[in-house]
Amino acid sequence: MILTGPEIISASRDGRLRIAPFSPSQVNPNSYNVRLGPTLLTYTDDVLDSHRPNPTHRIQVGEDGHILQPGELYLGHTMEEVGSDRFVPLLFGRSSVGRLGLFVEITAPIGDIGFHGQWTLMLTPTRPVRVYAGMKIGQIMFFVSEGAIDLYSGKYQASAGPQPSAYWRDPTPSAVTP
Repeated sequence: MILTGPEIISASRDGRLRIAPFSPSQVNPNSYNVRLGPTLLTYTDDVLDSHRPNPTHRIQVGEDGHILQPGELYLGHTMEEVGSDRFVPLLFGRSSVGRLGLFVEITAPIGDIGFHGQWTLMLTPTRPVRVYAGMKIGQIMFFVSEGAIDLYSGKYQASAGPQPSAYWRDPTPSAVTP
């Protein structure tokens, strides 16, 4: 079951989900529009290493926006802090943004129950596109969960701003055996 717009408003009011700041004007029939925050990160090395932290470059999106270039991965973030201990959130790019050739969150749209914070957005343009802080970049839908809930307590909890990959912090097996 997916929450409808009126139920998103109700759940936000009674605390079953948290969206801060919350604006009724961002509620859709079955989702909530989230806006792009003012900070972007890009990786500075040509080759990324999944077993080590990778250096990044911070970009502040000014009043005139910032032009994203093809062939570059940008890590952005939502202005809103979003989370729920009851519902499963899924974030997708808005179709209007996709029609500009900007892919948003195509590989990791599902959030965990219990995560609360700003969402890091993986932004990949197919052609140069100017983005602005505060633009509606994506939409989050909320699904009802069934069964026992084990709340998220992982490495990205309470994120503020874009977060580079922390894959290197995951436990890895010492050897793979066939």
